[in-house]
Parts: sequence; structure tokens; C-alpha cells
Amino acid sequence: MTDEPTRRAFLAGTAAAGAGLVASAATAQTPDPLITEVQEWASVFGDAVDATPYGMPIEFESHVVRRNVEWLTESTASSINFTPIHALEGTITPQGCAFERHHSGAISLSKQDYRLMINGLVDKPLVFTFEDLLRFPRQISIAFCECAANGGMEWGGAQLEGCQFTQGMIHNMEYTGVMLRDLLAEAGVKPEGKWVYVEGADASSNGRSIPLEKALDDVMVAFFANGEALRKEHGYPVRLVVPGWEGNMWVKWLRRISVYDQAVESREETSKYTDMMPDGRARKWTWVMDAKSVITQPSPQAPIRHGAGPLVITGLAWSGNGKITRVDVSTDGGNSWHPARITGEARSMALTRFHYDMNWDGSEMFIMSRAVDETGYVQPTKQALREIRGVNNVYHNNGIQVWWVRADGEVENVEIA
Repeated sequence: MTDEPTRRAFLAGTAAAGAGLVASAATAQTPDPLITEVQEWASVFGDAVDATPYGMPIEFESHVVRRNVEWLTESTASSINFTPIHALEGTITPQGCAFERHHSGAISLSKQDYRLMINGLVDKPLVFTFEDLLRFPRQISIAFCECAANGGMEWGGAQLEGCQFTQGMIHNMEYTGVMLRDLLAEAGVKPEGKWVYVEGADASSNGRSIPLEKALDDVMVAFFANGEALRKEHGYPVRLVVPGWEGNMWVKWLRRISVYDQAVESREETSKYTDMMPDGRARKWTWVMDAKSVITQPSPQAPIRHGAGPLVITGLAWSGNGKITRVDVSTDGGNSWHPARITGEARSMALTRFHYDMNWDGSEMFIMSRAVDETGYVQPTKQALREIRGVNNVYHNNGIQVWWVRADGEVENVEIA
């Protein structure tokens, strides 16, 4: 259980005593000029309503940006940057902060030049313009998109400082679009059709095969995210949304959907996005992103600055197999676990926010979170994954992340042997 009763007792006790963390903040001994003096911002007019026609974050939040790791890839045209999950709250990721993954760079494709072709084993091959897509019934879906390589650097041990870099290849947005099944129904899938092959309009095309069952279930052809048009880097004007499945299947700048009787076995699903096993073989078709969680605050980029006393631990949990039903938090390296609060609605195949309220005594902690989804699956430790899958891997690392909170509030990425 959480430490909320202890927290209430702490707050009441310090208030009654007229001393302590909370009371001292309320009864300052010297005048605070930020309270007693009229400040500049209260003495002049602020910006006019048309100062920024498209609203931007205030300058004090300029540190909340996507970042890449320069040595990770040879070229940033075929690379990735990371969502600053350590600096965000709630569950919806602003488009401007949502991670990017490109195989040949982000392209500029206008709505007027956009075309989507459906062919292969269909009764009626079709080509849609953007305006054609707008005429189909629209749906809304909130879903996380996670790169299969999220956490991939950690297979061999703690590597990168910051949950932005260890777990930030993920975002969660509200998508609006049309269901792929409606477009396929318009074309008419022939009985022998078992797979769809999707590809983008960029130079890499990033083609992927998807079983027809998934295509007819919850896959969306999306053109809005968080209420506005997709950003260029997220596939404007049209991308695929494949809830719960690895992000490379969420093809951007979607240009072709072909129906086949078997998988295409493209470059992106053979030479890449397969999971190396200890015996040298590779697992393929590991589409689903298993249950996972990470504490975002405190973390290496978000240390504890306020000292001992009430502390809120928060983070994100998600599962490609459905809803998150429980998140446990440990502050002693996994020796004991306590249920966290799931804050807000736990949605299927979407990010879920959790909070754990405690009193920190100022001593070091090893904090970690463990997610459980509605199938009963429990997020494993990294070592449990390594015992089965070795360390010669890049993809599908959903192991428990450990942060070492030092007595001074600084936080480091560590592993516990």
C-alpha cells in the first residue's frame, strides 16, 4: 500500500509544531521580495494575443526537447531521437516532444500530392487521394507507439544516463483517422488474402507485412494526432497506427497497401526487427510490445531537489496485450514491493500514469517499477530476460529499470546483481 496515511501525519505534525519542511516554507523568517515587492511582470503589459499565432512552450521549459545520441548511428537521416519522458506528466505526448525514427529522413509530402494505393489480392484495385480518405467514417484511438529497440542499449548492462535515453523511444497520442478494414472492404479482399504489405512514400519505403487478422481489427489510417494534423516527422499527411505492436510497423507517409497470400519477408522484417537468440537463431514476427514500465521521476535527468520529506514517485506503464491492471514500486532494489496508484484511466494499449507517495528519509534508494497487464503477465527483470534470450539482442527489452537515488538526490542508471 502507499504511504498516504504517513504523509498526512507528516504534514499535520509539521504544521502543528510550527516547524519542519512544510511549516518552515509557510512561515519564512525574512521577507521574500518575490512576495513583498511588485515585480516587473505585474507592472507592464504582457504579450498580445497574436504574438505567437501557433503557441509555443514558454522559454523556461526550453530544456524539454527531443534529444538524440550522436554516436548511436552513422547519420541522423537514418536515426532516432528520444521523447523527454522524464519532464512530462499525464499520458498524452505533445507532438513536438514525440520521438522520431527515420530510415531515410523525414520527407515533405503535401495533401495535394498524396496518393494511397490498394492492390494485390483484391476485387477492385483502388487509389485514394487525401480528400477521398476524409469521406470515410472517422474513428479516434489513443495508443502508444514504441520502437522495438526501446531499451535496446541496456541488454549488456546499464549504459545511458536518463530515462529519456533508456526508455524514451515511445510516445502516446490520440489519433483520428479511418479504419484500415473500411478501406479494405471498399477494395474487397479475396478469400486467399492472408497478409497485407504496407509501405511508405519515403526513399526507404520501410515495408512491413501484417497478418490480415490484425489489419481487419484495430489498425488505423491516421491523419490527425492530438487534434491537429500529423507533424512532418510523424508521417504527414497520413500514417498507419498499429496499436500494441512495434513502432516500425506504424508506417509513415503511407503510400501502398497490398494484399498477399503470404508475408513478403522484406528487408525490414528479416535483416532487421528480428531478435537474436543465444544459439545464433533469430526470432521473427515478435510484433507485440510486452508489458513494461519505467519511473520517470525521480530519474537521472530529474533528480530530487527538495530534500527529505514527502516525495512523489511517478512513471509510465504500458502493454501491447491490453490494459495495465497494477504497477508495483520498490524503493529497496526489489526486496519489497508496494502498489502504486494508477492515476486516470488505464486504457488498452496506451500509456498509463502511476504515482507512489512516500516520505523519503534522505537515505539512498534503489527504485524500480513492475507492471502487470490484464493477461496476468508480470514485467520481468532484465536478468530473467537474459537467461532466455542472451545479450546479443537489440529489440524487445521490457526488463525492469533500476535507478539509484543517492543521499544527495542525484540519480544514476544501475543494475542490481
